[in-house]
Amino acid sequence: MAVGVFDSGLGGLTVYDAVTRRLPDVPFVYFGDNAHAPYGVRTHDDIFNLTCAAVTRLWDEGCDLVILACNTASAAALKRMQETWVPKDKRVLGVFVPLIEALTERQWGDNSPPREVAVKHVALFATPATVASRAFQRELAFRAIGVDVEAQPCGGVVDAIEQGDEILAEALVRSHVEALKRRMPTPEAAILGCTHYPLMQKVFQEALGEGVKVYSQANLVAESLADYLERRPEFLGAGRESKFLTTGDARAVSDRATQFLRKNVAFERA
Repeated sequence: MAVGVFDSGLGGLTVYDAVTRRLPDVPFVYFGDNAHAPYGVRTHDDIFNLTCAAVTRLWDEGCDLVILACNTASAAALKRMQETWVPKDKRVLGVFVPLIEALTERQWGDNSPPREVAVKHVALFATPATVASRAFQRELAFRAIGVDVEAQPCGGVVDAIEQGDEILAEALVRSHVEALKRRMPTPEAAILGCTHYPLMQKVFQEALGEGVKVYSQANLVAESLADYLERRPEFLGAGRESKFLTTGDARAVSDRATQFLRKNVAFERA
């Protein structure tokens, strides 16, 4: 048994890298649905069906616990999956909640009623599908009151990152930040609501300015997973083999992943 990590493409490698550093003795199977990326421009039904197919493949690999290291899938599909599709002996977790817990300064698993928090003006950068789902605002409302969220759909950024075009990705990030700041000139915090975006975190920070705290997900998800596995050790299992799977061209995906993580990564065809 291993823990599954799923993303529509390569962005989830930021989460994979963080969880493997935090939990070096846990085997992980990473699944990238590169053939169908990006998810951010797809319909919710399409995202749901693709995510279910990927999670099923990870279950076949012995991953009874799967992390959706994809904000679009977490926003557009997770709630429906948990309510209608995931069997009782499996678990599928998303990446929103650890981020919101950090933003609202709540301890892991704190389910107390929503309360006033220090941060009042939050910028959310995410894919069009994540923004349209309003999942971030819904989860935030469970934990905090009085927070103004301005969401910016960042079309094109994931495509540019997946294609390895850093110059285009940087230009798009700066354009999206400018567009958001026209509506919210002085955000106190910014959420990078896509696991691809940490690769552009320095650009986001420069465009937003030093006074804005930028929240990225990878380390927060890793800490949350460590806490979850401590409470639910039955999902650890005795597996020892980690692997990378993709629906895309394994050689091309391996090359780009190796560039991302700056270490050799070998994907297999899923």
